Amino acid sequence: MSDSEEPVVIKKYANRRLYNTGTSAYVTLEDLAVMVKAGDEFVVHDAKTGDDITRSVLTQIIFEQEGKEGQNLLPIAFLRQLIQFYGDSMQSMVPGYLEHSMRSFAREQDKLRETMTKAMGGNLGGMGFEAMEEQIRRNMELFQEAMFNPFGVKAGGEPAKAEEADKPDQSGKEEDLESLKDQVARMQRKLDEMG
Repeated sequence: MSDSEEPVVIKKYANRRLYNTGTSAYVTLEDLAVMVKAGDEFVVHDAKTGDDITRSVLTQIIFEQEGKEGQNLLPIAFLRQLIQFYGDSMQSMVPGYLEHSMRSFAREQDKLRETMTKAMGGNLGGMGFEAMEEQIRRNMELFQEAMFNPFGVKAGGEPAKAEEADKPDQSGKEEDLESLKDQVARMQRKLDEMG
């Protein structure tokens, strides 16, 4: 969808039914989740009042996804921390911070997919997922650290030095790259043995 296109308008009626004005069909929250995953933009309006209720509908989608077995993305500690920010003086900073963090996380995931695809010759196969899961675990640790320590405060409560906070952490990148290369080499040997 191009940036110049208007988002699709979804109308929500009193009976909780959702109507996609773009396709002239009723849709479900699951259909809207598929649209989000596809990158389709939409807004949801209350059919009676015309109010924009997009945020509450997206929250309902997250609630449904979290309710599915094995679909939990939001750790309990994160949810508790998020609830604590409501009404707090820092509340206005949280949305921007979360948005920035998620964009950074998505970029890192894209880089990992690209690296794995190149390393495996365009075929991730079953062997590549172990390395990918390890990288995802590391990314989640970084994300949680960034979320729960956004201002670089050290364990003792003192702030990190300015040059430490501004300088990107390079210490583990070379080790991670070497580890990833080793994993790819092992996977390649296994594939060669299988072939």
